[in-house]
Amino acid sequence: MPDHTTHVPRSQIVRAMLLMAFAVAAVAIGRLGDIGTTRLPEAQAVQVLDLTVQDRSDGAVALSDARNGSLVALVQPGQDGFLRAALRVMAQARLREGLPRDPPFRLTRWDNGTLSLDDLASGRRINLEAFGPSNAAAFARLLHQGRGA
Repeated sequence: MPDHTTHVPRSQIVRAMLLMAFAVAAVAIGRLGDIGTTRLPEAQAVQVLDLTVQDRSDGAVALSDARNGSLVALVQPGQDGFLRAALRVMAQARLREGLPRDPPFRLTRWDNGTLSLDDLASGRRINLEAFGPSNAAAFARLLHQGRGA
């Protein structure tokens, strides 16, 4: 029976271990010493709108300003699919986690021009630009409409 074992020279094993140790040490030094990292300045909220969401019997979704209860938008069935889907995903996550339905969702425009949607009950955040400018624009309209509410 032939011998199928391959013998690796001890010097190559030592070199491989030294290379792995160097890589681990370099990563640890970089992380602990904050070397090679890039940090963006903390964004500041420019505009905030806390929204309550109510499903209506006709299939529409009523979005109201949580501060005063005034209607910000009425989203009809078949309209603003991304807006409806984003709110539905966040609401369903609340239900799965056993969280209350009452806390509003917070829509925020940041000074760097981005928009985010936060679930105040769970702490989840959706960065809306990640889904494209037209989807973010649907939420930007709410901020504009909420000013007049």
